[in-house]
Amino acid sequence: MADLSYLDAVILGVVEGLTEYLPVSSTGHLTITEKLLGLEVDAPAVTAYTAVIQLGAIAATLIYFFKDIVRFARAWFRGLASAEGRRDPDYGLAWAVVIGSLPVGVVGFLARDLIAGALRSLWVVAAALVLWSAVMVVSERMHTTYERRAAVRGEHSVTPVDGLVIGLVQCFSLIPGVSRSGATISAGLARGIDRVTATRLSFFLAIPALTAAGVFQAAEQQDALVDLGIGPMIVGLVVAFAVAYASIAWLLRFVASNSLLSFVWYRVGLGLVLAVVLGAGWLSAT
Repeated sequence: MADLSYLDAVILGVVEGLTEYLPVSSTGHLTITEKLLGLEVDAPAVTAYTAVIQLGAIAATLIYFFKDIVRFARAWFRGLASAEGRRDPDYGLAWAVVIGSLPVGVVGFLARDLIAGALRSLWVVAAALVLWSAVMVVSERMHTTYERRAAVRGEHSVTPVDGLVIGLVQCFSLIPGVSRSGATISAGLARGIDRVTATRLSFFLAIPALTAAGVFQAAEQQDALVDLGIGPMIVGLVVAFAVAYASIAWLLRFVASNSLLSFVWYRVGLGLVLAVVLGAGWLSAT
């Protein structure tokens, strides 16, 4: 396979950075973009590259939330060491992140061949974009019910059970087109967690999930990645980092006073357009 060009790397980095944390599916958008660029979307090197440039977005998350991450880590270790530490609300939230990170790691490892193979079809992306949008609508309605009852919970009321439920729902994001943030934020809203907290929790859950995926894919496909080009890979990482950092700041401001429904309209529109394009034979699914 020909090396990935620097222009390809910049385009993919921008797409990754823009869509990783928005509930529109970064994997789905990357798959579509790769196809339009003439890349083999189910080739091992391309699949690995998709996972590796996510590390740029993860670096943006680590830097943006560094103080929070340090705070949660300290609370977690203090809680493990003393009963007084376990009364800290941050201790429960830290456990929510730890527990919530486990399911997607297990499922992702066991289903890695399916994820990198059959699920890379653009038909899967089109279907998932539309079908998961229905889940997002339902979660918004559930959250509205919590708001009417004045039962919405904040960051200090997040529990390990919340983490487990959100972590299980996060497993659906392994299907291209679902969206990891769309899955986790929706699950948080359905649990009655306020919008900003659900979004922040989605970011925290992304760190172990995406880091593990990127490192594993890089190690497994290191020879194929070298064939694609080390230079373009670094460019993609840097671009993804810069764009993702800006996207995080924007999304936190947006969700503070807006629902996910605007993203639903976009998802459904894109999914339907993609289905038409595939059905007409203007673009192949793999």
